[in-house]
Amino acid sequence: MESIKELADDIYRERVLRARQTSPDEKFFGGARLFDRACRVMVAGIRAQFPDADDEKVDEILTQRLDLVRRLEGCRVRR
Repeated sequence: MESIKELADDIYRERVLRARQTSPDEKFFGGARLFDRACRVMVAGIRAQFPDADDEKVDEILTQRLDLVRRLEGCRVRR
């Protein structure tokens, strides 16, 4: 079991080192790329759930879901 913890620690250490080497520009644009990817995944889910929806309806549902996420994030319990 210790080998799994060691492996996890090594992976974490490598991720931290890689993040430290990343330029501020890369970090900034990385956030935008991650958001874009999340939106594409959400759109794919919407299209699977509503196969007859046109592009306008898909955009409307995506906007509703993003608004819901923002509201839920605002309701998080602060510790």
